[in-house]
Amino acid sequence: MANLRENKRVGLIQMSCGVDTAANLDKAADKVREAARAGANVVCLPELFRAQYFCQREEHALFDTAEAIPGPSTERLSAIAKEEGVVVIASLFERRAAGLYHNTAAILESDGSLAGIYRKMHIPDDPLYYEKFYFTPGDLGYKSFATTQGSIGTLVCWDQWYPEAARETALRGATTLFYPTAIGWHPSEKAEFGEAQYSAWQTIQRGHAIANGVYVAGVNRVGFEHGDVTHEGVVMKGPDGAGLEFWGGSFLADPFGRIVAQAPHDREDILVAEIDLKLLEDTRRNWPFLRDRRIDSYNGITSRFLD
Repeated sequence: MANLRENKRVGLIQMSCGVDTAANLDKAADKVREAARAGANVVCLPELFRAQYFCQREEHALFDTAEAIPGPSTERLSAIAKEEGVVVIASLFERRAAGLYHNTAAILESDGSLAGIYRKMHIPDDPLYYEKFYFTPGDLGYKSFATTQGSIGTLVCWDQWYPEAARETALRGATTLFYPTAIGWHPSEKAEFGEAQYSAWQTIQRGHAIANGVYVAGVNRVGFEHGDVTHEGVVMKGPDGAGLEFWGGSFLADPFGRIVAQAPHDREDILVAEIDLKLLEDTRRNWPFLRDRRIDSYNGITSRFLD
């Protein structure tokens, strides 16, 4: 058992995703190993790393790319987790049952066991992000995983815009929140809105770090994609049109909201950075937001809207 009082190092894998799902798994496995050998104790892959971002269209054949958990991807990555002694966060297209699918993060322990799963709670439905067609909203709630490498929480992409999700995960004991992500620019919008969109994405997650006194890691993919997917020899072309440019920019923010490490927008990278437990403790002592919460006054938060 690792000493949970010791600082840990996180490895954030910013990668591009190719057409072939098997090749993407091979690539992810190599990068997990690389991050571990660079000193990472907890390694996080980007959202749905096994394929190009296929939710750019609605196509029933793409359900064939989903897999059970445990399944082929967790088996492959669990072996590496055990060999390298690291915790791995793997975002997968989960087949739970016939006709029932989730966008799920699997947490793999450093002994190769499955520590648990988190199913994405907030499911978007926007142009080129048609996730409601594929994913059932999560039904496991928000979770903190007490791993051998510390207490971690995993949320997924669209969850990152919701302070309630970050708050409850932190209240359950997580000291680092990981957000596997697939977010990018519509090419027609980048020139006018691109800088503001990325700034908003990073800013709200830095806000989660400050409000909850935790570290926050945004782990994005990078590169231009039309959503072409080849799985077990079957080719499924993405939609015609402009596609999506995934903006990378993965980062780690500390409990003060400061950027500890940040990846570029235009290439792959592996960020390895330290989680300073003393800084976390000191920040919460000096900014005791959890102490001063008025839990008797928040009943309205469970309403859709307060007319």
